[in-house]
Amino acid sequence: MIQFQNEHVTVFQSALYQTTCTVVDTKDFVLVVDPNWLPHEIQEIQRHVASIQGEKELYLLFTHGDFDHVIGYLAFPGARVIGSKGMQEHPDKEKKVGMIGQFYNDYYIHQPYPIAFPEVDMVIGEDGQQLVIGESTLTFYLAKGHTHDGLFTLIEPLGIWIAGDYLSDFELPFIYHSAKAYEQTLRKAEQILMNHGVSVLVPGHGQTTTSQEEIQRRIQLSQGYLERLISAVTKEETEALTALEKEMAFPSNFTKQCHKDNIAIIRKEYSQGR
Repeated sequence: MIQFQNEHVTVFQSALYQTTCTVVDTKDFVLVVDPNWLPHEIQEIQRHVASIQGEKELYLLFTHGDFDHVIGYLAFPGARVIGSKGMQEHPDKEKKVGMIGQFYNDYYIHQPYPIAFPEVDMVIGEDGQQLVIGESTLTFYLAKGHTHDGLFTLIEPLGIWIAGDYLSDFELPFIYHSAKAYEQTLRKAEQILMNHGVSVLVPGHGQTTTSQEEIQRRIQLSQGYLERLISAVTKEETEALTALEKEMAFPSNFTKQCHKDNIAIIRKEYSQGR
């Protein structure tokens, strides 16, 4: 289940949707990001955290409020929770909690611990906001587009970039909130790569990378896909839209619906022109 590991970072990957959970171990604290999915997978994360925590304070960071990313919230009681203001004020908290319960029921999984939407202790409301813990500085950037409450986190001097549901090696943009905001977030990603000494990028789904060239490739992959999709929607190019849907990895009813949602949001946002 461990996908990537170095002296300070361990990235766990679920069997479901290649979803990642990152554990950062410093001399001052332990940070757990988006613990997920299955009970035995979260138990492995718990064991790892218990083996390294000692007397250090434990923090939970949630990149956004989608149910697959917050499912393991109460597996780490007592942790201080970091999240965006959009997540703190999420309008669909009960819906997300219901989706977690439905997931357990759908697959006959005994609920391993209580389920709840995270209560955010440390609220991130603006780009560049920082949290200094011991010798580490966490710098945050709002990352809207996929959802309204997304968050990029840079952990320095370790050079770790926690990207949430952006910059996957295989997953093309899923737009649940705003295509225009997604484009802005990708431009922000370019600036982050230029202005921070990034040595490790962890996406919410897919492979961790230590290559700046690969990070740039992923930014350009998402930008190119969105540009072509927006063009095809605004010009009503049916064949191009069909071809773009086929670019989705692991084609399924889920990716088909995501493609339809992408088109619907773009139509709504770009109907008056760009």
